[in-house]
Amino acid sequence: MKKVLILTYYWPPGGGPGVQRWLKFVKYLRRFGWEPVVYTPENPESPVFDPSLENDIPKNMTILKRRIREPYTLYKRFLGQKPEERIQAGFLSEQERPDRKQGLSVWIRGNLFIPDARKYWINPSVRYLIPYLKKHPFDCIISSGPPHSLHLIGMRLKKQLNIPWVADFRDPWTGIDFYEKLRLTKRSDRKHHKLEKEVIITADAVITVSQGMKKDFEKYRKEGMYVITNGYDPADIPAEETGPGSGFLITHLGSINADRNPLVFWKAIRQLIDEYDFFSKDLAIKLVGTTDVSVRKSIQDHTLDEVVEYSEPVPHNQVFKLLHQSHVLLLPVNNTPNASSILTGKLFEYLAAGRPILGIGPVNGEMAGILKETGSGAMCGFRDVETTKTKILQYHQQALSGKICMSVSGAGNYSRIHLTAKLAGLLDQLINNP
Repeated sequence: MKKVLILTYYWPPGGGPGVQRWLKFVKYLRRFGWEPVVYTPENPESPVFDPSLENDIPKNMTILKRRIREPYTLYKRFLGQKPEERIQAGFLSEQERPDRKQGLSVWIRGNLFIPDARKYWINPSVRYLIPYLKKHPFDCIISSGPPHSLHLIGMRLKKQLNIPWVADFRDPWTGIDFYEKLRLTKRSDRKHHKLEKEVIITADAVITVSQGMKKDFEKYRKEGMYVITNGYDPADIPAEETGPGSGFLITHLGSINADRNPLVFWKAIRQLIDEYDFFSKDLAIKLVGTTDVSVRKSIQDHTLDEVVEYSEPVPHNQVFKLLHQSHVLLLPVNNTPNASSILTGKLFEYLAAGRPILGIGPVNGEMAGILKETGSGAMCGFRDVETTKTKILQYHQQALSGKICMSVSGAGNYSRIHLTAKLAGLLDQLINNP
């Protein structure tokens, strides 16, 4: 078996898409001739915990864990958060914060911790891993970011040991949707771009999760750039499907921050309730996961509290049961400059669930392209109230007639097994043609 060392901050019992991407690759890599070893923090600041994901860790595999020192204790104290509160990504907050304190904390975060708050783990990790790698030879190293400090670890190992190194970007670096909110000085902005360029140029190969991100990174290099999307695991789908109940249930799975707030959806729902007496009698909207305070306010402003239910995040082994109980799956895209290239991880599990997907975002973006390619739903523009209303009414009619299940075309291209085969092929090519 060839051996690959995977550097990832997110790992079970942490939860969320950042964990699932490399957990699922690790789960299936042995099928394709690669033995994975994972290096991850012993005490990470994970926004979500999901111990059920530990069931996917292959037996007898090596997991290296080292403690990490992060500045979040002081950060929480400064914002008035309790020690047990989790730090959310993407500026998502369930409570309003004082503007002055929030603004100062963002400035500190963006300018003093470059590339991110895990920067203090870089040197200790390199000191630990160099003797380990000399004693235990590996064919390849992969770093997964964000946090992009993991790429700096991979780059240092590559330079000192000359082991082939792959940088995997689950999200952009300077192109991420909240980059402009970091309140960066010109000097800090230059440093972020310099590190980003150095990582992309130095890596033997770069993987992104979307064509748009790959295209953006091609300003630094053209060769050695690959797209491997996120996906779904067929093993997660229950053998017996629990169908939707009566009524009309629209579900959103995962967190919703301010940029992802589907304003056109709330407006369309409000108008449908006002225009059709029957509509609200059947309607229920379930938001499963962390919901930003601004989203809750939008729901209140449209007087939709009676039809919206908030639910805590569910363990991943319950996801498909929840999706199968739904009539429609809501998929809003962040309304940000990079919206056209966003491919959220939940899209692929939505595909596998076989329920109509109501997307809110760019109608010519990558997400819309996959919905059209697979025949799994429709994308409505950020301001297109009429099209949104039309699609909701169409799905409502289908739900009441019992014809809500869909036959999705080509979903197998996004199975974790297929995607792992693609990854293994890339790694084989890398070590056979250095």
